[in-house]
Amino acid sequence: MEPALKKQLEESIIQAMKTVYDPEIPVDIYELGLIYEIKINEDFEATIYMTLTSPSCPVAESLPLEVEQKVAGVEGIKSATIELTWEPPWDKDMMSEEALVELGMI
Repeated sequence: MEPALKKQLEESIIQAMKTVYDPEIPVDIYELGLIYEIKINEDFEATIYMTLTSPSCPVAESLPLEVEQKVAGVEGIKSATIELTWEPPWDKDMMSEEALVELGMI
């Protein structure tokens, strides 16, 4: 896959994920640092490696499904798979500066 196309698809995926919010925190999941990696293979299938704020998160079942649907809906992406991981565990240091400002933490 051409690097420019891959970069464009990654940016589109990021924009789609920025429309998904953790219901307990008024910041999107990308800025929260819940997305660890985005992979797109030659068949235009995306795999998103993500975590949640905690394993007991009340949206542990619905949030990954929402992310999968948003990413699968990105133009140029054939399918999406979400891989939940707990390593490394999420903490507030993974949040973007934008998220920290939004939450009044800096």
